[in-house]
Amino acid sequence: MEQRCFWVTDSKLYEDYHDFEWGVPVYDDETLFEFLLLETFQAGLSWITILNKRENFRAAFDGFDYYEISKYSETKYNELLKNASIIRNKLKIRSAIINAQLFIEIKKEYGSFSKYIWSFVNHKPILNKFHSKKEVPATTELSDIISKDLKKKGFKFVGSTVVYAFMQAIGMVNDHTRNCFKYSN
Repeated sequence: MEQRCFWVTDSKLYEDYHDFEWGVPVYDDETLFEFLLLETFQAGLSWITILNKRENFRAAFDGFDYYEISKYSETKYNELLKNASIIRNKLKIRSAIINAQLFIEIKKEYGSFSKYIWSFVNHKPILNKFHSKKEVPATTELSDIISKDLKKKGFKFVGSTVVYAFMQAIGMVNDHTRNCFKYSN
């Protein structure tokens, strides 16, 4: 059996997420928006809760299509508030709509959200060399900078902790611990 990062439970869903997605560099805007939306909903909750509801989110939020989400009406917003298969948090649902609108603005300004977000790391992942859970930070100076920039642009639910989790998910930072079989990949 291969050694995985400390946070992976024996859930097949968690193992697959760790083995095939977490820490793998993502450059396409569609996937970047999916992770941004999911990470903002995860704030204050466990990631496994979000993973378990991921397909429900996909169905509720039009396949994570930020163009569609950016045009959501009050009727759609109220529909989402009643959807028991997702996290029904008023502020997080509202933020998904606002963030979709701002995501499109960033695409217009930078050519893609990918170019914008990856510019913070010179378009190359940071490979950390952590050995244990104690070494892996919840935030960094860089996540503070990105968080401030996103907030300045009007994004919601993008505190430094959410941003660092987003950076880990999309492979901007590779935080697989050194004992993990994914570390050198």
